[in-house]
Amino acid sequence: MSKSYSIGEVATMTNLSIPTIRYYDKEGLIPELKKDASGARCFDDQNLGALEMIECLKTAGMSIKDIKTFMQWNLEGDTTLKKRRDFFDHLHVTVLAQMADLQRTLDKIEYKQGYYRQAVADGTEKYVKAGIRHSQVVATDR
Repeated sequence: MSKSYSIGEVATMTNLSIPTIRYYDKEGLIPELKKDASGARCFDDQNLGALEMIECLKTAGMSIKDIKTFMQWNLEGDTTLKKRRDFFDHLHVTVLAQMADLQRTLDKIEYKQGYYRQAVADGTEKYVKAGIRHSQVVATDR
């Protein structure tokens, strides 16, 4: 028999808030989630895997609606294998584009870090703006 986890345990294990987990359940994103006699959610390892997938898809920018569609396809079984493969093929392209955008953003940030490090070291921006270091100006003045 598989281990059962309370919503509090799952929140701790996944770093998700209890309201977030409840929302995912309400939206039908956690397939085959069982409840005990008092109505408390009882999570198993399969449900934890679903939560992990939900968070992965959200991080990739997927909408709740699209995540719900994907989760439904899982429940439908082998008849949706091609749809699920195509889903991840498309998601892969999307995430690569996001990564390229983030790389351009990181490049700009790193440029500005160097710019301001040098400006702080020089005590002014005027040398950095001119494309020279203050130490070069001081050395030529000697």
